[in-house]
Amino acid sequence: MVTAQHKDQRVGVFIDVQNMYYSGRNLYNAKVNFNAILKTAVNGRKLIRAFAYVIKADVKDEQNFFDALEAMGIEIRAKDLQVFYGGAKKGDWDVGIAMDIMRMANKLDCVVLVSGDGDFKDLLEHVTALGCRTEVIAFGKSASSRIKDVTDNFVDMDKTPGKFLIKSFNRPDHIKKPQQ
Repeated sequence: MVTAQHKDQRVGVFIDVQNMYYSGRNLYNAKVNFNAILKTAVNGRKLIRAFAYVIKADVKDEQNFFDALEAMGIEIRAKDLQVFYGGAKKGDWDVGIAMDIMRMANKLDCVVLVSGDGDFKDLLEHVTALGCRTEVIAFGKSASSRIKDVTDNFVDMDKTPGKFLIKSFNRPDHIKKPQQ
């Protein structure tokens, strides 16, 4: 049974920044408005903690972005981008996100996962079994049906992209903008 939201619910927000970044860029050629995501996730309830999981890549304005997230009240969890022999690169927070959610679950009434990654299906099912409400915020076009099916509430950012997106990336004129 799906429980309704209540202003006294204790909420934890867990943001898979890379998943949101690449979805926003690839679907809309735009940056994601993490402040709007946080406000939607909390929705008038009691925010206990919010985490953003980022990969440090030593790119321009990276620290400014991290500082902006912290100014919103979001705690940064950062890992360095791994570069392997041969040039392959990897940056993955799935296990870290899962561990933080499990550590926090007994202190929360609602876990809000901001990611479309289907690998979180089993985690969401387990958190539900522990008695937490689960909510997912992601772009519906790129979110796995596996997590849409198991969460108590799915917020599809594609339905109101103007709310969740900010300025576009620079794009050469010869590249067509995706249809909205």
